[in-house]
Amino acid sequence: MTYYTSIIIMTLLALGVLSILIAENNRISEQKKHLFIATNILIALAAIAECTGVHISGHANIPKGILAAVKAVDYTLTPLAGGSLIMSIQQPNTRSRILPWLFAGNAVLQIISAFHGWMVTIDNQNHYTHGPLYPVYVAFYLLIIIILTSKMLSYGKSFRKQNRKSLYATMVLVLIGIAIQEVLTQNCRISYLALTFGATFLFIHYSEFSQLQLDDKITEQQVKIANDALTGTLSRFAYIDISNSYTNGIPENFAVFLIDINGLKTVNDSLGHEAGDELICGAAQCIENSIGKNGKTFRIGGDEFVVFTIMTKEQTEAALSDLKQKTQAWTGKKVSQLSVSVGCALAKDYEGFSIKNLVKEADRSMYQQKKAYYQATGRDNRHS
Repeated sequence: MTYYTSIIIMTLLALGVLSILIAENNRISEQKKHLFIATNILIALAAIAECTGVHISGHANIPKGILAAVKAVDYTLTPLAGGSLIMSIQQPNTRSRILPWLFAGNAVLQIISAFHGWMVTIDNQNHYTHGPLYPVYVAFYLLIIIILTSKMLSYGKSFRKQNRKSLYATMVLVLIGIAIQEVLTQNCRISYLALTFGATFLFIHYSEFSQLQLDDKITEQQVKIANDALTGTLSRFAYIDISNSYTNGIPENFAVFLIDINGLKTVNDSLGHEAGDELICGAAQCIENSIGKNGKTFRIGGDEFVVFTIMTKEQTEAALSDLKQKTQAWTGKKVSQLSVSVGCALAKDYEGFSIKNLVKEADRSMYQQKKAYYQATGRDNRHS
């Protein structure tokens, strides 16, 4: 076995392993898997065609027609293998319409040339030599390389800047491998080894990019879940998550506020839910600009808010006064006034209490204030 043959065998085995890895990957679509595997198959077939041509060249007992057919297959599949790399990285909306025509035209030219010796001539000893139209094939092959380079550069722009270096390094590796074989010397046949490396690194790059996209999507979803869509405050999900994070105790001067809007149901029934939403947003704005300035504000129910913050007793009284002023001054387009009931619980006043117990104390305090509000206004708090 020659060294070249062993290189081809290892290349084919590597493409087989790569295809298995692609098939097992769950982060990329089935369509993309099929495209990557098809690329591997094309590279493998092209490598086999070239290897066959190398081994049968000079064998007197092999008909010249078979020799010409093998070389035609080689010259058809070789550019197609490079083109398959292009197809594996280009986006659906940027696919080149000219490439399929170029490949089809080259295939037709190679078939015709096999009968007329345009690309390859075969001497009396059955050795291959370049035909009169071989420069046309070289020009076509160079065009494929130029398109591949252009598509790789364009493809790289879709990534973050720090993720492009490995992609461009892969491109350079493939081009150097092709250049060593086609330009520097025909005795170093490593272009398919370079293409296999290229296909492998492109798959790794694409797989990692797919994971980055998935991570970004998860982060985006977490942000959406953590934030209340209506008010922009933190959501009930975030409230539960942050509440559970205080497993090692509560900070000194930790304060919990529980705020509930007065009369929201009446506004919804009389003015509509858009007016009710305006009232909720107005309450959130007032809360965040007073009590929640240096803390975290959560909307945990339709008209119920919780604030976690660090405050002394004097600061809580000032914050409550500020909230009262802001709610009294607030007015909306659909609703003219805003009233809230507020309960507060300081960790210093309830030593050893958990977050859950502090919230209960704040809720109890808020309920007393809400009860006083309805007694003063003569409304039924069951229909607030």
